[in-house]
Amino acid sequence: MDLGLTDRVYVLTGASRGLGFATARCLVADGARVVLSARTPERVAGAVELLGGPGHAIGLVADLADPSLPERLVIAAREHFGRLDGALVSVGGPPAGTAAQVSDAQWRESFETVFLGTVRTARTVAAALTDGGAIGLVLSTSARTPITGLGISNGLRPGLAGVAKDLADEHGPRGVRVLGLLPGRFLTDRNRELLGDDETARATAEAGIPLRRIGDPDEFGRVAAFLLSPAAGYVTGVSVPVDGGALRSL
Repeated sequence: MDLGLTDRVYVLTGASRGLGFATARCLVADGARVVLSARTPERVAGAVELLGGPGHAIGLVADLADPSLPERLVIAAREHFGRLDGALVSVGGPPAGTAAQVSDAQWRESFETVFLGTVRTARTVAAALTDGGAIGLVLSTSARTPITGLGISNGLRPGLAGVAKDLADEHGPRGVRVLGLLPGRFLTDRNRELLGDDETARATAEAGIPLRRIGDPDEFGRVAAFLLSPAAGYVTGVSVPVDGGALRSL
């Protein structure tokens, strides 16, 4: 299938590694060009190099909590590649701990980055898209069912799913699509941190997944690339699980 991604341009936050980088790799492999952002200069530079350099990708060093980042991404895409067709908004997971255990400071910092940073980027990119396009918010299965020990995620992700729906309603008449992606367990640094070296914990996690394995990031990246592409032009306002069947809701 031709996804129609050739020469299209996307901005991706939190994309120097993990699911963001996997999506960037899949987009570039199908002919798109990307503008990445992440907080660590070395990782941003390394990601751009792996994606083929300035002809295929450029990078900005920034935190999603920075109010200036969304506009900088839009400007960089237009100045370097001449257009903008959408975004994938991804951010590292908030601190672990139950809702009762995490501190006010952790809630506040996570809200600024995970929630407000995502909303700010999505609305800025949506307003900048002049010829349709698509925006994907990388959320979590916690948007539909709480995950034990991840109280902040359980609190913020459902709200972002609602924001995606609201933005889809508002910008749909202009042909702009907005949707959420709900990743389950993938072999990212975040999940390695949560599971540690505990083989029993990994086996338990895999036992709760109908496919009986933790996903490869590229399996997420291919779904995200499709949803951002013109081939998925009639998909908007939904949250799509990519979780090996782990969610039990219909």
